[in-house]
Amino acid sequence: MKRDTQDRKPKVRRMLDKVGVTNLKTLVQTMWGGRLYKFVPKIQLTIDLPESRKGAHLSRLVEAISEAIEEESRETHGSLEGLGKNILVKLGRKHQFKSGEVVIETDLVVFRKTPVSGRDSAESHEIKVKVRRDGAEYTKALSVRVYGNTVCPHSIEISGRPHIQRAIGMLELETSLGNSINLEDMIDVVEGAFSSRVYTLLKSEDEASVVRSMYANPKFVEDVCRGIIHGARKFKRCRVNAKVISEESIHRHDVIAEASASY
Repeated sequence: MKRDTQDRKPKVRRMLDKVGVTNLKTLVQTMWGGRLYKFVPKIQLTIDLPESRKGAHLSRLVEAISEAIEEESRETHGSLEGLGKNILVKLGRKHQFKSGEVVIETDLVVFRKTPVSGRDSAESHEIKVKVRRDGAEYTKALSVRVYGNTVCPHSIEISGRPHIQRAIGMLELETSLGNSINLEDMIDVVEGAFSSRVYTLLKSEDEASVVRSMYANPKFVEDVCRGIIHGARKFKRCRVNAKVISEESIHRHDVIAEASASY
């Protein structure tokens, strides 16, 4: 019987950490805190490939992955990481692997009340949920990417007038799969570190309130990064990574700050 090409020994004998599919899209829904969330995420699913095999049976692998994701997408899950684990469990029944990883990237819409008029403003934030299996152990990494703004304290001191920039704050938490963490709480931590929150919808009275808040709370990008790390202390048993990028308004370059901690 003729052996499949994928089962032959490769010329270069080396294990590959990740082989699989990426940029796969489907409909997913979760129920968290009594609220139904619907997403159309990008999903990447990979497994390891032993050094003794030339390649993965991608047609079979894609079929198994698609079946697992399709079956899970029909269900309502408690969380995106719960979905990720279930996909890996189902894939493990059809395809052998020692380590595997599911990465789910999507947008999470959070409704905020505008500061004065009290209007509902739908704020979209980029989120990423990564679930990894090594042997029988499951871990996860949750990350959020949030926009805010900063007012430069130094410009106020030297000129009496501030320069203002949009800033991007990123928070990632690495922890065990069973450690329950709310992505909206992570977004709150990042937003609270800026000079002020930003909103999609602003009436004139809201805009005036935001500007006053910004001027009353000038911050360097370093201050924002420290604020994220400090605010993230509420998340226990986590490795915390924070990163902030300030899109400078008076420079040709941007400014960056990063920090890590364990709580």
